[in-house]
Amino acid sequence: MFSRIVVGTDGSDTATAAVTMALELARTSGATLHVVSAYKDPATTVTVAHAGAVAVSDAGVSGAVAKSACEDLLADVMTRAEGLEVQAHAVAGAPADVMVDVAERVGADLIVVGSKGMKGARRLIGSVPNSVAHRAPCHVLIAKTT
Repeated sequence: MFSRIVVGTDGSDTATAAVTMALELARTSGATLHVVSAYKDPATTVTVAHAGAVAVSDAGVSGAVAKSACEDLLADVMTRAEGLEVQAHAVAGAPADVMVDVAERVGADLIVVGSKGMKGARRLIGSVPNSVAHRAPCHVLIAKTT
């Protein structure tokens, strides 16, 4: 049914539930699983302040440290994917943007995301699942995780 599945994780409980569902779907369909984790690159992060947009560097966390933390998280997911073809993607950027970009790049036919942020005001101001669902180049499964 599916040949390339993309799933995102930030290590949260809801993301872990989405990863579990994606693992099961990949096993069932024999798909390659692309596990994605996005991180902020402090050197390029822009924060909006009262005076307008200003570049803000987080002196406590370098881009290399943030990427390394994502890679560690992805390595943990990979241990759960025994017997599957899995590729890990630690990419700087906003989570929804990164997931859609990876899906486009690998030719995914399914993106799996958790449902966190699909209710209330957060849904209206831009949740990850909402943004992915509107911009995805393929099917999107929003796993009931909250």
